[in-house]
Amino acid sequence: MTDLHLPLDRATGRLAAQIAAGFRSAVRSGRLTAGTRLPSSRDLARDLDVSRGVVVAAYEQLTAEGFLIARRGDGTRIAPLARPDDGAPVAPPAGLGDGAAPRPRGAAPPSPEPPPSPEPPPEAALPYDLWPSRPDLSAFPRERWIAAARAALRTLPHDVLTYPDPGGVPALRAELAGYLARVRAAHTGPGRVVIMNGVAHGLSALLGLLRAGGHTTLAVEDPTSVRQVPMLEASGLRIVRVPVDGEGVDVDALAGTGARAVLVTPAHQYPTGVVLSPARRAELIAWVRGVDGLILEDDYDAEFRYDREPVGCLQGVDPDRVVLLGSVSKSLAPALRLGWAVAPPAIAARLCEHRENTDLGGPVLEQYAFAEFLRGGGYDRHLRTMRRRYRTRRDALAAALNENLPGATVHGVSAGIHLYVELPAGRGEDEIVARAAQAGVSVAGARPMWSAARAGHAPPALVLGYARLTETRLVEAAELLGQAVTHGAEG
Repeated sequence: MTDLHLPLDRATGRLAAQIAAGFRSAVRSGRLTAGTRLPSSRDLARDLDVSRGVVVAAYEQLTAEGFLIARRGDGTRIAPLARPDDGAPVAPPAGLGDGAAPRPRGAAPPSPEPPPSPEPPPEAALPYDLWPSRPDLSAFPRERWIAAARAALRTLPHDVLTYPDPGGVPALRAELAGYLARVRAAHTGPGRVVIMNGVAHGLSALLGLLRAGGHTTLAVEDPTSVRQVPMLEASGLRIVRVPVDGEGVDVDALAGTGARAVLVTPAHQYPTGVVLSPARRAELIAWVRGVDGLILEDDYDAEFRYDREPVGCLQGVDPDRVVLLGSVSKSLAPALRLGWAVAPPAIAARLCEHRENTDLGGPVLEQYAFAEFLRGGGYDRHLRTMRRRYRTRRDALAAALNENLPGATVHGVSAGIHLYVELPAGRGEDEIVARAAQAGVSVAGARPMWSAARAGHAPPALVLGYARLTETRLVEAAELLGQAVTHGAEG
């Protein structure tokens, strides 16, 4: 049996997370190779002097992330798809970066970035706002943010107020690299991190690189965000939709599209709330390697997981084939326009080049403030507070829906800030949305999020956000929604 060398710092706690991190490090360093059989949970617990439950939790986490595979009669082994970072990453997909120096200033920039379509404004004015994807902006940590900004400004050299590094402030890139490695199990370093103005900005830049590199097709989950579709279509790529089921994106269907690039939301699929299963994660990584392609991983809602530790990102399994996109739009506020892309080095260089040739980089002061907010632990504390708040609100809405909408099926409760609610049989989605609006409740119907080919077969459903209302208001909204559904049935 391989000597695992899993040192634990018992003073810091979170022993299962430490064990999982130790295994990831061993795989990436090459100490543990694909097929290596691991000790049973009981034996490892005895060797490490921890409870068996701690080891079981670590094994389950790593299995969900795709690092381990467990078969009855064969024990637990390092997954075939897990491979080390040997210092020589595979070449990026054709045309997506060759390590060449950035183009000189004045060279033709990539295709212009289309702006995202605006959110539908009428629903926002209604008394009960259950529109999805909207965080609780009243919870923005103003005092802590001001303190972080002041701390950063006190020590900033004057020279950093000139035109910034197009890839982002080095201090923020370093802090984000450490944070994402610790919290999302990402395999990264400052050189792989590029600061963007949110996920939409990073995505539009990557789509331009894909098209310039010879890609003609982008696969996208079905259903997906209505707001995102116009931006995707404006990229000039052919957009093909791939069905999502109870395990996430259907990789067999993806393989039939001819695409070599796919956009996925594995942590909490939007809008269905499905978490990509371990089997599908393995299939997706095998697919991207087989087609010499690229996965664009929108780390949507990853900050808010309520039933267990968040599943590590796909990028941590294959950092040479996955670009991880994230932002603070849901965790802090969209107005900050702070996001990031964690990419293979050659693609990161192309993204930096894109920023240099289009906007000369992002605002500096906000980046330094966020770096200080991360460094001082303010971001972690804020997220812990919001998880507790959102979980309480989720519980209140789910219970109220169960009481007021008998026959409805609620999905996506394990994470995020919205629920996907399949309506009782015989209810019309459009009619319910209209009746809810008349009653003062803003809700989104699911049908526009499905492709035309599948919309007619998908059960009528609502997508309900719960972040912006108190528990009392959520219960009131559910009661009004129940009346709308009841009246719709009577009509």
